[in-house]
Amino acid sequence: MKIAFTAPMKPLDHPVPSGDRTMGRLIVRALESLGHEVTVASRFRAWRKDGSDTIQQQVRDNALAEAERVASDWEQTGYRPDLFLTYHLYHKAPDWIGPALADRFDLPYAIVEASRAPKRQTGDWAFGFAAADAALKRADAVAAIHNADLECLAAIVPHRNLSVLLPFLDAAPFLAASADAKPLAAAPLKLMAVGMMRDGDKQRSYEVLAAALNELRDTPWHLTIIGDGPMRAQVEALFPPDRTTFLGALEQDALAAQYARHDLLVWPAIREAFGLVLLEAQAAGLGVIAGDTFGVPDIVLDGETGLLSPEGDVGALAANLGKVLGTPSLADELGAAAREHILNVHTLEAGAARLNALIEKAKRNHLTARTSDTA
Repeated sequence: MKIAFTAPMKPLDHPVPSGDRTMGRLIVRALESLGHEVTVASRFRAWRKDGSDTIQQQVRDNALAEAERVASDWEQTGYRPDLFLTYHLYHKAPDWIGPALADRFDLPYAIVEASRAPKRQTGDWAFGFAAADAALKRADAVAAIHNADLECLAAIVPHRNLSVLLPFLDAAPFLAASADAKPLAAAPLKLMAVGMMRDGDKQRSYEVLAAALNELRDTPWHLTIIGDGPMRAQVEALFPPDRTTFLGALEQDALAAQYARHDLLVWPAIREAFGLVLLEAQAAGLGVIAGDTFGVPDIVLDGETGLLSPEGDVGALAANLGKVLGTPSLADELGAAAREHILNVHTLEAGAARLNALIEKAKRNHLTARTSDTA
């Protein structure tokens, strides 16, 4: 099947690494692994940090101009996809291009990772909210990336069009890095945190983590932090230098090797959609201590592959971590279950199967709607 693809939140070749960019690339890779021909129809980025009618109207005008450019190119070259797929749509990153091209060429239209925040229906983001809703109404199939988004999406997306497409990863590098039998965990546990060092939610996660570890200062542990960014100096100042190692940003192979050398991933996950690093760590055989945020409980099984605490609750996070620090064998139990969980649910192959089901649903629903319109 020929699939036209766009990512209004962040293009696949954006220079700044993120879980969002990685997930977009994984979606394309998974589809191609099934023999689909995926073409990036546009690199247009609709996302804006600030919202207003004026800003969003200008983005819309530019997006529609881009849609016209793509349509003209398709008509000149004779290219016609079988489906249009948009990755990650919400009020800050509406999709005008997908609906415009789907209407013009009578294509099934599918969205992966849609979210909806009704409180944005008024205020600075009202224009973007309405535009995202319009795309959701036009879509023939919509997939949330976690169950927490379903209720808000169900208010605008028909049940037959709506599903959850759990996130996935290429687990192979992380499985391979930990293929050899890991030494049993022993005090002091080797803890690991992975995250970009930028202002906002990431900085807040580091602050919560530092506060939780401070409550455990009389318990032996060592923390390795992987990540970089404009807030690095501020992040480094939060942690005791004699118990913390900073490695900066690492490429995938080096990151996989570090997971395999540690006992436990610890991350508060403030406002995280799901946290790709939580999948990576589990694939490498690490249990997870994290915040119970949005899609985190969809990928970390509380009490089985990790221990989850209320988002931002320093005391609860420290208590969960303290349980494992006091019983190192629990780290081994969580890690073994985590690796098995990834193999069963979150591999690239499992993601490809879920994506294939989504596009088949979009095709069926589009055909049904078209038949109804002509009846």
